[in-house]
Amino acid sequence: MAQLAYLLKKESSNYFWLFSLLGVLYTIGTGFLVSKVGPAGAVLAVLGPVGLAIVIGILREPRFGLFIYVQLGFTVGFARFLPASIPAGLLVDGVLFLTLMSLFLNGKRMEWHRLRSPVFAFIAIWFLYNVIELLNPEAPYRPAWFFHVRPFSMHWIQVACMVLVIPITRKDIRFFVNTWLTWSFLAALWAFKQQYIGLTPNELIWLNSGNAATHILFGQLRSFSFYSDAAQFGAEMAGVTLVAVIRIFEEKPLKNKLFFAFLALVYFWGYAVSGTRSALFVMIAGFPFYLLLKRDFTKLVIGVILAVPLILLLMYTSVGSSNYQVQRMRSALTPMNDPSFILRLQNQAKLKTYLRDLPFGAGIGTSTDGGSRFSPWHWAAQIAPDSWYVQLWMETGRVGVTLYILVLIGVVGIGIYRVWQLKDPWLIKTMYAFLAEFVGIAFMGYSNPVLGQFPTNTVVLISTILVATCYRWDSRQPKTDLERYQ
Repeated sequence: MAQLAYLLKKESSNYFWLFSLLGVLYTIGTGFLVSKVGPAGAVLAVLGPVGLAIVIGILREPRFGLFIYVQLGFTVGFARFLPASIPAGLLVDGVLFLTLMSLFLNGKRMEWHRLRSPVFAFIAIWFLYNVIELLNPEAPYRPAWFFHVRPFSMHWIQVACMVLVIPITRKDIRFFVNTWLTWSFLAALWAFKQQYIGLTPNELIWLNSGNAATHILFGQLRSFSFYSDAAQFGAEMAGVTLVAVIRIFEEKPLKNKLFFAFLALVYFWGYAVSGTRSALFVMIAGFPFYLLLKRDFTKLVIGVILAVPLILLLMYTSVGSSNYQVQRMRSALTPMNDPSFILRLQNQAKLKTYLRDLPFGAGIGTSTDGGSRFSPWHWAAQIAPDSWYVQLWMETGRVGVTLYILVLIGVVGIGIYRVWQLKDPWLIKTMYAFLAEFVGIAFMGYSNPVLGQFPTNTVVLISTILVATCYRWDSRQPKTDLERYQ
């Protein structure tokens, strides 16, 4: 015993000197950074150890990397509030890369056989097409490919690999859902603050840098919260409104129904103050799809009977027009009276002429921000797509956008089949919400590029894989059935 005590004392003494040495080096390094960089050096000195701890945590446990990716999806918009520009997108790429490394470092614990899943095959085919687009002879600047392939397909195949291979538990799914609903609730509160109290200096700077043209219409602010813009914020609010409404229908205890009813009201008003008209179609498309999933045709008919008068009221009357948010919803249902929608149709007519002889498009990275940055002289950089599918059409051609839509249909088809096999009530209502929200967002993709922006793409990329492999967590499925599905 005495010898053991001596060895422990000696080992703790060695650690004491090691930590003392590290502390001295850290203090010297902090002083050097502050003297050279100023206050930014002090910030780096604080964030450096935190970043190192996160890197170590990801390499030790890939599940931790997936959770960090989820948090980043909701927080990249906070870069607006920082004095220096931070490449948030590259930060997300770094986390995904580290998580992929962690999969291999912890390979013995991973479930590699799940990569044989049909949903992974669909996503891999789409990613392969994107890789082949590197050879597109029409691309004016090939390195721009990297900047747009990430939201197009690279992030999707990376996340698919992680969600399939990592041994995710029901507790992890609950954490993901709660994270989504919590961040969305906080985003709604911040939007109310913008709308009814005022904007921060950094938000005013952001508006004055050219964004006021799309975010202040007729003297009315379109709230954007801490997301990239009002369209992204509106899409997310519509998505979580749909999820909350579905949970109202699915929950049994009254207190749970009341809780989700409260959330639905908060989220819906968040959608309203965003002024994002097209986000209305997330709910218009998603809720009937949910009823079809339930195969509850009675409620579907009742829902149609209740919804049609409301839609007709918005389309053919002026009731509520004095309220700006109601008027924005009304204009979504009468697009031919909207100059911006007519302009979109005119732009698409121009694109049809340009793309007539380009079945594979102008090349990935030629439109929107990538085109403006790397090839501003090119026609694709000078026409705003104003749509996720139109952007894909421009950059990958009619072949690419057709393949992409077929992949989406395939993912939804697999999801429907899997969900209909479920026996577990909690899993059923969770997957109903995921799948209905995805369908609603996919419909909205015609008018906004939300499928390629944070945090919508973060939620969609994860939830689609969870739905397609939901049998993994069905506690009421017989063991022989689980083995057959795997």
